[in-house]
Amino acid sequence: MAHLPALPGTPLYDEDGGPDAIVAAVRRDVELLTSAGFDAVLFCNENDRPYQLSATQEGIAMMARVVTEVAPRDRPFGVDYLWDAQAALSVAVATGASFIREVATGVYESDMGLWAPDAATLLRRRRNLNAEHVRVFMNITPEFASSVGTRDVATTARSASVSSLADVILVSGPMAGAEPSLEALREAKRGCPGTPVFANTGVKSTNAADFLAVADGVIVGSDLKVDGGTWNPVDSERAERFMAEVRQAR
Repeated sequence: MAHLPALPGTPLYDEDGGPDAIVAAVRRDVELLTSAGFDAVLFCNENDRPYQLSATQEGIAMMARVVTEVAPRDRPFGVDYLWDAQAALSVAVATGASFIREVATGVYESDMGLWAPDAATLLRRRRNLNAEHVRVFMNITPEFASSVGTRDVATTARSASVSSLADVILVSGPMAGAEPSLEALREAKRGCPGTPVFANTGVKSTNAADFLAVADGVIVGSDLKVDGGTWNPVDSERAERFMAEVRQAR
């Protein structure tokens, strides 16, 4: 994860540093991540707290600027706009991203209120933009939210794969930095054996091997940061340590 500092117009935005400070902070993190050998980089506006379900024009513009200026060109990169899948797709298409990460299917009660994503509209717009090369990683157990309904993880994963056409299924813990259970990942794998399943939160250098023994891949953010804090800068030693554990697991 390459987490952007708070974007313009959000409560935690650094007015003194302005847009240039956002670009500089993310550029530093991306350089450390690529140096450590991560397979891909995922850009996300993680510090736009409190989160909202619809992106702003200035937020989309700032995200597009950052990704354009600092995205690696020697490996894949993706876009995650919390929590607006259409915004993520727009930035991905404009910047040449390979994938987006979003909650795109289901209905949830959440910190942002009642939440009903729309996979059908998202994938139709992807088709209309001739952007089917942009893979959609669908988070079926989103942080800060719980599903309205009683389907188990395996059933939800199968439905997201077969009905909502997810390219990758993501399984999360209850918060950023909180790990899902290995059993939840196993359930998702059982539900959609033909679709890759990734652990989306809570993966650390100390448990990466356990998760990679079950999942097809992992997304990591908090463990790479100074003191393990989600909104802190990337710590080069922690990033190197994580990738050393991944290489050993592989």
